[in-house]
Amino acid sequence: MIKFSILIANYNNGKYFRDCYNSLISQTYGSWEVIIVDDASTDDSVEQIKGIIQNDPRFRLYKNATNQGCGYTKRECMKYAKGEICAYLDPDDALYSDALEKTAEEFTKNDITAAYSQMMLCDENLNQNKVYASTKQIYNSRYFFNCPTQFAHFFTFKKETYLKTSGINPNLKSAVDQDLYLKILEHGNVKYIKEPLYLYRLHSNGISQHNFKQGAKESFAKVIHDAMKRRGISKINNKIVPDVYTDAQEIYELLNYQTQKLHRLINKVKVTFNI
Repeated sequence: MIKFSILIANYNNGKYFRDCYNSLISQTYGSWEVIIVDDASTDDSVEQIKGIIQNDPRFRLYKNATNQGCGYTKRECMKYAKGEICAYLDPDDALYSDALEKTAEEFTKNDITAAYSQMMLCDENLNQNKVYASTKQIYNSRYFFNCPTQFAHFFTFKKETYLKTSGINPNLKSAVDQDLYLKILEHGNVKYIKEPLYLYRLHSNGISQHNFKQGAKESFAKVIHDAMKRRGISKINNKIVPDVYTDAQEIYELLNYQTQKLHRLINKVKVTFNI
């Protein structure tokens, strides 16, 4: 039976953790562990989380001595993971009760490195609103950069694949997940599960919900440029990839063609006929 490591990087989200916890202990699939790393929260997150998980041996809680940021904390989570399949779950979000079971089926049936699903957008109280519309079935090639975003949560991946990469960049404060997706996808196939397995809470404190802040756009562009260099891409659509990153707009302009209908249509045909 495949074992999952569910990885939770927490910072000041203890008040939402009860829903996250309830969704984990309600899983229809039995083989899993949860690794929680708290990034020196300034609220009572650690006390709240300890009170909820109590002595359940499936949950392990670790703490950063000082605040280090998202990239460092998510990398720390991976250090403690013992499962064959890993996935990040934000402490203010939750999983559908059959999320792990349906994901395990895909890894059992298919020769894949990763799997991802749709996600359900919810209000602050985790009441379901609508499925996030941008999640699509992707054509994975060296020119895929998830820009515009076509997948996000629920992203699961083989630990053995992660160990083939340089891992999560500990210096990143945002675009951490994007960096991970691109690194993992360079090592194998990915399966799209066309149903929501992840409940995504929209609230004012959510860091990732300010995705279009200049800083986040800058980080995302740097992550894409790193992937281009890692993949040895010197030209995209007859435009030269800069040797050194200087400007976010320069990177996004290289990828403008990927938003065009013809490009999308060609990729859809490639996916459908497995070209």
